[in-house]
Amino acid sequence: MKKFILIQFISLISFSIHAQEGLPVYSDYLTDNYYLVHPAMAGIGNSGKLRLTGRQQWFGVDNAPSLQTLSINSRIGESSTGLGFAAFNDKNGYTSQSGAFVTYAYHLLFSRNELDIDMLSFGLSAGFNQYRLDQTDFVNTILDDDISGDQLSAINPNFDLGLSYHYLDFYTHLTIKNILNNNGINVNDNGNISYNVRTLLFSLGHSFGRVGGDWFYEPSVMFMYKDKTGENALDLNFKVFREMNFGQFWGGLSLRRSLDSGDIPSATGALPENAAYISPFFGVDLNRFVVAYTYSHQMNDVNLNTAYHQITLGYNFNFRKGYYVGTKKYNRRR
Repeated sequence: MKKFILIQFISLISFSIHAQEGLPVYSDYLTDNYYLVHPAMAGIGNSGKLRLTGRQQWFGVDNAPSLQTLSINSRIGESSTGLGFAAFNDKNGYTSQSGAFVTYAYHLLFSRNELDIDMLSFGLSAGFNQYRLDQTDFVNTILDDDISGDQLSAINPNFDLGLSYHYLDFYTHLTIKNILNNNGINVNDNGNISYNVRTLLFSLGHSFGRVGGDWFYEPSVMFMYKDKTGENALDLNFKVFREMNFGQFWGGLSLRRSLDSGDIPSATGALPENAAYISPFFGVDLNRFVVAYTYSHQMNDVNLNTAYHQITLGYNFNFRKGYYVGTKKYNRRR
C-alpha cells in the first residue's frame, strides 16, 4: 500500500515537472548504444546496430517505473551518410510517455581511412513524444479540484541536434535534446503551459591498450545540464574490453553524481538532492549478437529504493567494406 501511494505521488509531481522531457537519459548508452543520446552517432562504426533495451524498477509492483527502447542505425553503403530510428515507451505509475524519432547524420572524414580516424560528424533527429496521464483512479484517492478523473493525452514534436568528433582513440560528443518547448498536457485557465525541456549533453572519452593485445580500456565522462531547472549531473565511467575466441567480453562501472541540489525527485532521470547512482554493467559480443546487463542503485542515505535492472539485446549487421566481425580496434568505436 505504501508503494502504491508513493507511485501515485511521484507520478503527479514528476510528470508535471520532468516526465515530458522525452526519452530519459540513463547509463544505457554505455552498453554499445551511444546513438540513443547522441544523434551524430548514427552510422558510426564498422556495422549497423539494432538494439532493444528493457529497464525495470520494483519487480512485482503494479505500475512500477519501466522503460523500453528500440533503436537501429547504420551507414548507407560506403557513403558519408548515416540514418537511424528509435522508439521508446516510458511508464511511471499512472503517467507514461512514448515517442519515436528518425535521424540523419553526415560524417566528414579528414584522414585517409577510418582505421586511423580523424572524423567530424553532424546529426539531426526529428520526432514526437506522446504524453499520457490516467486520472481515472485519482478521484476517490486524491481530493483536488484540478483532478478531472479523465485520461489526458497530448502529442508534441521536437528535434535533437548533435556534433561528434573522433580522432584516433579519442572521441567527444555534444548534443542538444528537445530544442522546441513542449506544451504536453499541462493546462491552466489561460490555456496550455509551455515548458522548456532542453537538455545539453557533453561526452568525452579515450580508449587505449597495447596494439595487437587482448585487453583494452575506455575511461569516459558525460555532463548533463537541464536548461529550465539548471540541474547538473556528471557521469564518470570506466569500461574494460577483453578479446575472446568467441568474440568480445566487456564490462565496467558508471557513477552519476548530481552537481547541485535538485529539490524534486523523478523516476525519469531528474535527480533528488545531491543524488548519486552507481551502475555496474557487463556484456558480451557473440559474433554478430550483443547481450548486456546493467544494474543501477541510488547511493544516498535517503532514497526511494531506486534500484533498476536493465537488459540490452543487440544485433550487428551491414558490415562495411574492409571490416569484419571481430575487428578489434574498430569494434570499440562508439
